[in-house]
Amino acid sequence: MKKLTLSGTTTRSEIYIGRGLLAEVSARCLEVFSPSRVHIVTDSTVAPLYLEQVQAQFDLPTSVTIIPAGEEHKRLSTVEQIYHDLLAAGMTRKDLIIALGGGVTGDITGFAAATFLRGVSLCQIPTTLLAQVDSSVGGKTGVDLPEGKNLVGAFYQPRLVLIDPDVLNTLPESILIDGMAEVIKYGYIADASILELIANYRTHLEEIIYACVKIKCDVVSQDEHDTGLRMILNFGHTIGHAAEKLGGYTDLTHGQAVAVGMVAAMQLSNAMGAPSDLLPALMEHLKQVGLPMELTYDREQIFHTLLSDKKKFGGTVNFILVRTPGTAEIVPIDMQTLHQFILKL
Repeated sequence: MKKLTLSGTTTRSEIYIGRGLLAEVSARCLEVFSPSRVHIVTDSTVAPLYLEQVQAQFDLPTSVTIIPAGEEHKRLSTVEQIYHDLLAAGMTRKDLIIALGGGVTGDITGFAAATFLRGVSLCQIPTTLLAQVDSSVGGKTGVDLPEGKNLVGAFYQPRLVLIDPDVLNTLPESILIDGMAEVIKYGYIADASILELIANYRTHLEEIIYACVKIKCDVVSQDEHDTGLRMILNFGHTIGHAAEKLGGYTDLTHGQAVAVGMVAAMQLSNAMGAPSDLLPALMEHLKQVGLPMELTYDREQIFHTLLSDKKKFGGTVNFILVRTPGTAEIVPIDMQTLHQFILKL
């Protein structure tokens, strides 16, 4: 069992990583929280696998919301469904909400917890690799709008995150591969040694999860609200989010979109002076795990979709560039320059 602590400006998250943790959810939660009730939010894919195991551990009233699985359901209407279920269950600010699932479930549940009664305690139990290495840690919550991804949300730290690598054994191969996009991201922006584990990642999952979460904790502890250093975690996400939106959040998974976005960001890094061998190396890492590399959407549409991105500030967009594996830079790029670059992709 490994433990990490994320200390923000006003909040603190305790993060446990270890095999078998799913059997200890109640005990771990009651070490941190003193609820009268527990409400578990999960999705239609995870519920048949783990809901009963988690719910049965609590010797106090528990209630459940099962939301439809998929990014296309990451909407305010789903959050409203959770609000109604919380009210029907009699939840108060003293009580505990648990997010049991992947990144979409974690983001939606986190936003509901942040806003219901102006804040109810939250525990994240991520069940996908992508959620374990990235989205369950750091307190970013939110939902999508037709105009773009994660445009409504809040920073709301879970006080407890329980990461059990054993749950990855039930993941379809495609979902495991999806999470590897974020792993590769961490290797390029902060710790190049992670890249050495990519070829045989299945045998190094626990090591990989710990390394990625440690980076996330270190970054977020310094910049909880995404005004500076935390922006490096967006490597590949700017164009990636645009591709997700253009595909209606169904053509590409989040990991696939980030993979395509990292290739585009590395091409931009090359155009701004990064060594030319970085792009082939990145593409080889993506190829090793079976992630896509080609941006298939109309370039003009990509650019116009970027205009509603959260990373746009006035007449510039903050892009994350890599010139050396393991080190990232935040570079503001004016819209005209960015437009010309995207048209050449």
